[in-house]
Amino acid sequence: MLWLTDSFEAIRDFMELGGTVLSWIALVIFLMWVLIIERLLYFRKPMKKMAADIHESWEARPERRSWNAHMIREGMISRFSEATIGSIAMIQTMVALCPLLGLLGTVTGMIKVFGVLAVSGSGNVRAMAAGVSNATVPTMAGMVGALSGVLLVTLLTRRAAREIEFLEDSLTMDH
Repeated sequence: MLWLTDSFEAIRDFMELGGTVLSWIALVIFLMWVLIIERLLYFRKPMKKMAADIHESWEARPERRSWNAHMIREGMISRFSEATIGSIAMIQTMVALCPLLGLLGTVTGMIKVFGVLAVSGSGNVRAMAAGVSNATVPTMAGMVGALSGVLLVTLLTRRAAREIEFLEDSLTMDH
């Protein structure tokens, strides 16, 4: 139980070291990972079931060559595509937002450094160091958050495109 208390204190100290912007970065990273995990879970079972249901519905049609059948096929693919892509655009936005929030942390930290310099000159090294840590920690956190999401959002995007293309190819127009 002591490790839990120590971990909580270490996280709290780190959050204080980075200033208020670090809290926003942590929230964005948390939400980004919730959406990534949701997409990964969706790809495991619900997406496969939806594709199988669409395929079964299409194969049960007696006629598949008319303009009407073609439009029904396009609608099925569109619904599948929308469901499969889902929150990937939101994940991409959060990946792009992480470094921007890190840059905001850099700017606010440097403003603190300049404020200390204006009030006490360059003699108060301790106060300047606090401002520098407020500038560098959010930048690092924003970059780490973005890097952690870039790989997975790329994999999710490729997988979604592959599944959509596979469904399009499997819904034949003959018969």
